[in-house]
Amino acid sequence: MVALRRTGGKRVGYIRVSSVDQNIGRQLEGVELDKKFTDKLPGKDTKRPQLQACLEYLREGDVLIVHSMDRLARNLDDLRKTVNDLTGRGVEVQFVKESLTFTGNDTAMSKLLLSVMGAFAEFERSLLNERQREGIAIAKKAGLFKGRKPSLRPDQVQELAKRITQGEKRAALAREFGISRETLYQYVPVRA
Repeated sequence: MVALRRTGGKRVGYIRVSSVDQNIGRQLEGVELDKKFTDKLPGKDTKRPQLQACLEYLREGDVLIVHSMDRLARNLDDLRKTVNDLTGRGVEVQFVKESLTFTGNDTAMSKLLLSVMGAFAEFERSLLNERQREGIAIAKKAGLFKGRKPSLRPDQVQELAKRITQGEKRAALAREFGISRETLYQYVPVRA
């Protein structure tokens, strides 16, 4: 796909992979970029710091290049809002996999394609989640699914509870034990 370069505009890439160990190389391989932003977290996660940084970085005349629609947005509404916000600011949005480009001067057909392709991406994600839930249910019935490994051993939980009752700060303890504060509160809830 050959993209026209606007005068003064930058070619900015956004990459999202679902986990830290996934390979980011295939998403925009061979695409010339001036700057790249990468998030390594699931699409359902609403806090995508690199996407936020990317959106703040983009200026009028820039081109945002994304591998596919499902990499940019969590659902169809999010996709349409993001594309409309960007094109309204004068940023061109290109999706490599779908071979679609949005400029803000889009035809009715382009807008339809955005909605249809975005709906397919959302549907595909829903099917994947459904199959995953079914697979876990089958594995649980067969006794093969044990769930996620606990973050803390029982002795660590006892130590945490003891140190909290002694007045130590939960945030500092969470950092020390390498867990989030939310996880700490699951293990040692606040007593009223």
